[in-house]
Amino acid sequence: MKFYMTPGSCSTAIHIILEELDEIFEAHIVNLPAGDQFKPDYLAINPKANIPALMRPDGSVLTEVPAIAFWLGKTRGRGKLWPKHIEDETLALELMTFVAGSIHGHGFARFFAPGHFCPDSTLHESVKAQGLALAKKAFAIVEKSLDGRTWVAGDFSVADAVLFYVEFWADKVELGLPANILRHYRAMLSRPAVSRVLREEGYRPEKLGQTAEM
Repeated sequence: MKFYMTPGSCSTAIHIILEELDEIFEAHIVNLPAGDQFKPDYLAINPKANIPALMRPDGSVLTEVPAIAFWLGKTRGRGKLWPKHIEDETLALELMTFVAGSIHGHGFARFFAPGHFCPDSTLHESVKAQGLALAKKAFAIVEKSLDGRTWVAGDFSVADAVLFYVEFWADKVELGLPANILRHYRAMLSRPAVSRVLREEGYRPEKLGQTAEM
């Protein structure tokens, strides 16, 4: 498989899943600030001009974090990273959709790319503040779903790797996390595969997880 990624981005979730599954893959870095996502060779692979993208052994390409996570969890490693029961499957799908669509798409997207939401640069700080407020509100919703559980959907699954990438972003921008989510984030940081991925992407996992409780 060929994995198209950007270190420290949402593709970190898929990177973690691949490592947890001990998959053999080629990693290809897409430099978003340099505009690599708009180059013809990458558009031929992923016309959406975003990351991540996963080229499967048959040459077909999957995009979108929830979809790639679902396919890997369900079909690779004998399905060991996909929940076994329908209720847990539903929780995993709900969480991954909410992370990608709301925490990322409405929250952190405003913080990291305010120009995509408002062309007036004098308003960008306001847009960024709005993004963090939206992320904080969304984390509070996820917080309730983690009451009394370590992982999102029963045992560890691909959904936990998806939640991790926005927890990681919150840590990077010093946005406090609610108690249950902070506990989940630290549990993720303790996993060897997560530590390996972070080091490969240029981060020091021992320096992470110090963010304050919200």
